[in-house]
Amino acid sequence: MTAAPTSAPTRRPSNLVPMLVVAVLAVLIYWPIMLWANAGQAARSLASGAELGCGTALQCATQLRNPVIPAPGQFASGFASLSVPPFVNTAAPYNALVTGGETLLGLALACVLGLLLATLLVGSRSFERATLPWLVASQTVPIVALAPMLAVLLGQYGVQGFLPKAIIAAYIAFFPVAIGMAQGLRSPDPLQLYLMRTYRASRWQTFWTLQVPASLPYLFTSLKIAATAALVGSIVAEISTISFSGLGKMLAENSRASDTVALWVIMVYGAALGIVLVALIGLLERLVTRWRPAA
Repeated sequence: MTAAPTSAPTRRPSNLVPMLVVAVLAVLIYWPIMLWANAGQAARSLASGAELGCGTALQCATQLRNPVIPAPGQFASGFASLSVPPFVNTAAPYNALVTGGETLLGLALACVLGLLLATLLVGSRSFERATLPWLVASQTVPIVALAPMLAVLLGQYGVQGFLPKAIIAAYIAFFPVAIGMAQGLRSPDPLQLYLMRTYRASRWQTFWTLQVPASLPYLFTSLKIAATAALVGSIVAEISTISFSGLGKMLAENSRASDTVALWVIMVYGAALGIVLVALIGLLERLVTRWRPAA
């Protein structure tokens, strides 16, 4: 009697091919969009009598000093000038590490606060009715206006430097963690909850053995959203407060200098930092939730 063939384990499809397809499409449309965006500015400069060293607006579109969208050569030159050497105060890699540290600390604070609020929201209906509207209202306050006030308030108590930016980042990021985790804690099927009661499980036993494991997918999804929110909060806090390092500080300085090529390079660094943060959370999710079947 022959043994029944065993099916091969299902492998998770790689995201590399779709990412490469999107990257190729972005490269293909980059050149015509760059020419279209810069040609108008070049035409106006030529019409005003400016000497650009080129004959037509289309030729000048790749040679503008402050283009709307930098040409590939300009972007490469700006990227090199802001990246080498990488660990000096004026280099983008160093400042990206500073912003990344602020974001991670803010995300950790947001996670602690969000988990606590989610537990209270699920555990007490009266607490939810009294608190949830105020939590929603807290997210409607413009962070650009709030960041300087928080920095001044925290400065009065000696909290300066790295920590205020992280607290501002946590202020933006805690809400998706709280709402997502609350939804996850409520996700177990009523039959599962009934089964726990038939086993005479206590409220905390039900919480830790059923509700918390069921909420982990919701938690990591919320953390990915919160990570991008915390990154934006860190950058806005660096712009809105006195900062000596960080991508926000670089954005503010180069914006005042009207260096559009540098602004584009810094924005790419910020986007890459966001991708790295979300990828790290995805890796942590795979390590923590190995019990879940592969998608």
